[in-house]
Amino acid sequence: MRSVFFAVDNRAGSSRWRRRCPTLSSNPAVQSGPFDVAMLVPAARLWQSAAMLTLPNLLTLSRILTVPLLVALLWPAEIGARWTTGYALAFALYCLMGVTDYFDGYLARAQGAVSRLGIFLDPIADKIMVGAVILMLAATRDIAGIHIVAAMVILLREIAVSGLREFLAGLQVSVPVSRLAKWKTTLQIIALGALILAGAVPQYAFVQMIGLATLWAAAVLTLITGWDYLRVGIRHMD
Repeated sequence: MRSVFFAVDNRAGSSRWRRRCPTLSSNPAVQSGPFDVAMLVPAARLWQSAAMLTLPNLLTLSRILTVPLLVALLWPAEIGARWTTGYALAFALYCLMGVTDYFDGYLARAQGAVSRLGIFLDPIADKIMVGAVILMLAATRDIAGIHIVAAMVILLREIAVSGLREFLAGLQVSVPVSRLAKWKTTLQIIALGALILAGAVPQYAFVQMIGLATLWAAAVLTLITGWDYLRVGIRHMD
């Protein structure tokens, strides 16, 4: 198959390029002006780049780009304002982000559009969202006192596992997600969502209690699954 190239306009050295590429330079469109090709890019590569912008990948990117808005909605509470409306909007946005988290994976598998970009971005989007929400809830004192320990366990585990996965990836070792890790993620999502909702409905104290109890349950599973990942990593360390 004949390769197709895109030419980049450059007025210097046009004659040299024409001598090296007589076939392409014979094209009337190319001869219309004094320009040289500073770089020839295979068209197939450009199409591959465009193909990476699939709906699942766009949904994943939307989660990352929405995190600053989520933080902004919770920010007034950090300075002491009673901001139930902000909490309600933040909860709605958080739920929407959770829905996109489900559908980006579902659509990628259903459409056969699983890509390296999606595999790379999906866990990053989850960790950015979880980290941002935990930090904001700690700043607003929705997570306070001894409950900070549970939040720190979750946050530090996310950082440690990310580093461990990067180390194992360099060794071409894959660590599959266990069923227990999926339960941990589910409890984590419920806990943070409940704590955001508790700020929107402060008259219902049980909502915050559910959030904190679920946060501790997620922290316990975080330690167990974190140890599982660490054992795999230790076996591949010299």
